[in-house]
Amino acid sequence: MTDRHIPEVRRRRLSAALRKLRAESGKTSAEAAKKMGWSAGKITWIERNEWKRPRRNEVEALLDLYGVDGDERDHLLSLSEEARGRSDWHQYQDLFPGNLPELEAEATRIRSYEALLIPGLLQTPEYAAAVFRGGQIVPEADIERKVESRMARRRVLDVPNGPYLSAVIDEAALRKIAGSRKVMREQLRFLAGMAAHYKVTVLVVPNEAGTHAAVSGAFSLFDFPRPEPGIVSLSNAVESLYGEDSGYVERYRLIYDAVQGTALSAEQSLTLINAIADDLTG
Repeated sequence: MTDRHIPEVRRRRLSAALRKLRAESGKTSAEAAKKMGWSAGKITWIERNEWKRPRRNEVEALLDLYGVDGDERDHLLSLSEEARGRSDWHQYQDLFPGNLPELEAEATRIRSYEALLIPGLLQTPEYAAAVFRGGQIVPEADIERKVESRMARRRVLDVPNGPYLSAVIDEAALRKIAGSRKVMREQLRFLAGMAAHYKVTVLVVPNEAGTHAAVSGAFSLFDFPRPEPGIVSLSNAVESLYGEDSGYVERYRLIYDAVQGTALSAEQSLTLINAIADDLTG
């Protein structure tokens, strides 16, 4: 499952890019629709990602209207071709509230903050299973599939053109025992190993940092190729919320930058991770 052409997310990305381009052109959706000879609702329908199989000729016409050419035009037309069909992640669609694995597979960069858990892309199977059991809402029969899907998600980090991951983790997440001391120790050793991955940066916010900009909860930022806007994901036990408004995403970027500024360096973070793992020995 290493093909990064995820139709569902490519449609979402294309819709967001067309919405952004229309706004930058200074046209309202009604004005754009009138120029295209379409109903007023069609532009809104496209920009809300309510289409299933984008038509290349319609995308070309919109790009003409918005004055888009060169590499940006080629990129968006390629996106329209790839935004058809469905992805291999369809087999796991009942396990995810939203398009999280598709977003991870499509992103060029992921920035995540976690307060109480190791980020999903950096979890071991045993740790992930312990987290699912601890939540007490996942039936035991589903845990194996949940773990399998989480491990499959991590493969995006090994794809040559896959995303870069920057994970900021509160020290509390490193000290919270999931499953057992052995499970937690192995998880921390694995996390330390992943910190050496050329596409992964792990930074720890020490307890001494006190309260900070991100204490209200975990989130992830997804960046995509220009001119596509980024997305912020906020997840809880039952749903994932996705924000695409540029102002909303920018606020979370500022929060991420602020909490990253309170974190230890990568070298200091690795030292702390290994020290906590050593404390769990025996």
